[in-house]
Amino acid sequence: MHFHPEIEDRLARLQEKYEAMGQDMTSYLDGLLHADFLTYWDYIHLDTLLSLQSPKTPFPDEEIFIIYHQITELYFKLALHECRQIAEAQSLTVDFFTARLKRINRYFGALTQSFEIMVDGMEKEQFLKFRMSLLPASGFQSGQYRMIEIYATDFINLVDKDKRQELSKAPIEGQFEYLYWKFGATELSTGKKTLTLKQFEKKYSKAFIELGKASVNHNFNALARQFEAAGQLTPELKLELKQLDVNVNINWPLSHYKSAVRYLNREPEEIKATGGTNWQKYLPPRFQKRIFYPSLWTADEVDNWGKAWVESVLV
Repeated sequence: MHFHPEIEDRLARLQEKYEAMGQDMTSYLDGLLHADFLTYWDYIHLDTLLSLQSPKTPFPDEEIFIIYHQITELYFKLALHECRQIAEAQSLTVDFFTARLKRINRYFGALTQSFEIMVDGMEKEQFLKFRMSLLPASGFQSGQYRMIEIYATDFINLVDKDKRQELSKAPIEGQFEYLYWKFGATELSTGKKTLTLKQFEKKYSKAFIELGKASVNHNFNALARQFEAAGQLTPELKLELKQLDVNVNINWPLSHYKSAVRYLNREPEEIKATGGTNWQKYLPPRFQKRIFYPSLWTADEVDNWGKAWVESVLV
């Protein structure tokens, strides 16, 4: 039997590959003879994926709530996949940095666009009932989202705005105690930490601090400064950094704010968010002034941070 030259070439290359690893190629060929063909559902573990929804109540719209949050976490995982590629690149180039930022921005763009599912995709009365079975769990407890923030900027930029100047020289551990999101998970009446926050800190504090330390010279803001010092901070890279700032610090939290207003704004007293988080102060960007890349924005843009979104969408 004569093989096509392309087949012979591939067999020869396979032989070289397996010999280099001290392996017997014929054994692997025997394995191919007995292996089944791959299917779509097996490759993505579809049956397992579709079995991961376990509602706590009989309300049908709770399944929408679960699935959307699972989709969100998968998008966060995609974003973190790109974050790690940027941070761990041995010889990071402007083109590689820019391309990965574009990917992250696409993920957040998709998330923001799809959030109407949470705003108008559930019956309000169903939500207000099944949410009580979820206590003290909250979307606030997304560890992946916090990791994206840590990769995106200097740790000090995640500190509550009233403490940033005071803690600018403090170690990561000291800054961690004053991260902005901690003040969004306090009891509205007493100011004490909610159980939601206590759970979250217990699970993730060590990982967040370690990532903050590891990212001192490799977070996106630090990397942007390095490229700027080398005269390589291109307009396209600046654009993607600013878009990430808008996506994560304006569009995403205000999408949540819009949802909170729909479901939790009930006169004369607003309803507490699941887990007791202070959504009225925690979500609006104008209160937080959380900006990943402050040097890329004008003073006027900083003063009016998030205002244009509110005017165009909420009003």
